[in-house]
Amino acid sequence: MRRVRPNTSVLLFTLLVAGCASEPAAPTKQADKILSGEQMLRDSQGIAQLGSRWQEGKQMVERGQVMQREGQIKIDEGRNLVEEGQKIMRESEEGYKNIKQ
Repeated sequence: MRRVRPNTSVLLFTLLVAGCASEPAAPTKQADKILSGEQMLRDSQGIAQLGSRWQEGKQMVERGQVMQREGQIKIDEGRNLVEEGQKIMRESEEGYKNIKQ
């Protein structure tokens, strides 16, 4: 018994014809509606509020960075004072030990 093997090109052609014969796709609705002036105004006000909020955040970041720099300077000054004070204390203790001997 002989098996029938469908020819690939015939099969593709059949599918193409069937696709063309089917009902056309429904037209898509207009996705972009025309904006009204009021909608544009609301949108622009919202964007302006976002911009103002962003600017406020930026200023806070800048002030915080200045404070951190100033704080680091204070920390460094404090470390220097501690080191210098400890040095003076060690020298004084050694001087005291020398006097006691």
